[in-house]
Amino acid sequence: MTTESCLLNPNRNPHLDRAAIEQYLRDYLGVRHILWLGDGILGDDTDGHVDDIARFVSPDTVVTAVEDDPQDANYQPLQDNLRRLQSMTDQEGRPLNVVTLPMPGPVFHEDHRLPASYANFYIANRRVLAPVYGHRNDQTALETLQRLFPERLVLGIDCTDLAWGLGAIHCVTQQQPAV
Repeated sequence: MTTESCLLNPNRNPHLDRAAIEQYLRDYLGVRHILWLGDGILGDDTDGHVDDIARFVSPDTVVTAVEDDPQDANYQPLQDNLRRLQSMTDQEGRPLNVVTLPMPGPVFHEDHRLPASYANFYIANRRVLAPVYGHRNDQTALETLQRLFPERLVLGIDCTDLAWGLGAIHCVTQQQPAV
């Protein structure tokens, strides 16, 4: 699963079209079926990395961020992604089970909207570390994730300051390149 706004962005792969990118993903990741979402969320400096908007939580289940406020800039792109996911299938051709996850309210640093999302969680052995932002949707997001991970304890961690660094828990737990 990826986004058009990220992998089809001319600043990333100007010499590759969609078919060539899909072939690279098949060759290097061993997947057969590529799921394309549209745009990421406002403020994301990665051109729309998927980890801020949708995540597999099992082989057939995807949790996806949705914005409830039609006036919010994230509303339309996230609704588009939701519609796409609802028409997609897993690697075996079966319809995906799509679960929605609310968005927190807008988080700003000065005049810059930050990419705050509950989808940027980290799955550990017996825990799920989930970002929270002091918003009324924090509890709903934690409860949704707890239902999706019944064998793990879901813990909320205030990620307001991490969002200022343009990421959250999943972003800061990624691999580090060799020196």
